[in-house]
Amino acid sequence: MSKYPELLLATENKAKIRELSQLLEGIPFRILSPDTKGIKLSVEETGRSMEENARLKATDYARASGLISIADDSGLEVDALSGEPGIRSRRYAGENASDEERISFILKKMVDIPWEKRSARFRCVLSIATPAGQVSICEGICEGYITFTPQGSGGFGYDPIFFIPEIDKTMAELPAEIKNQVSHRAKAAGKARLILNDIRETIFS
Repeated sequence: MSKYPELLLATENKAKIRELSQLLEGIPFRILSPDTKGIKLSVEETGRSMEENARLKATDYARASGLISIADDSGLEVDALSGEPGIRSRRYAGENASDEERISFILKKMVDIPWEKRSARFRCVLSIATPAGQVSICEGICEGYITFTPQGSGGFGYDPIFFIPEIDKTMAELPAEIKNQVSHRAKAAGKARLILNDIRETIFS
């Protein structure tokens, strides 16, 4: 057996692959994308929560690949919109909408909402599944506000309109090394590291 077992990132989203690879850097696993294993898998997100969708993706990839797999489901929750878009974050402006179209759509819905009522949060759920069917769940949350206009060119998704008061910048204005400390995905990944370390110890015990 190799010194480092393989960990499959259960997504075809290139931006998420890049970010998760950075967040999990240094763990005692070989981090792989579906492309590197020749895996083409479309998982229908039929869950009613981020936890259910993350679990679906992780278990389907683990079953298809025979590898320990980690899946992300994340989204933006806006208080003034009763928690929307939530699990519909990617599809909020339409199934094939671009990031720019999603941002424009949500800003139009919030055009008359004052700053003090524009509170929101990014939520991330990571699910780790083994081929044997064991599943672990961890969650990360980042609180902030929705800006009136996009600011910054980094990140992806709703990052340009998500303002973090403690840092006085949007998520899209942060350098990667700062974002990877404060983001919802970073917080969930920190918990996932502990779970993955335990799994590896079990493999080699």
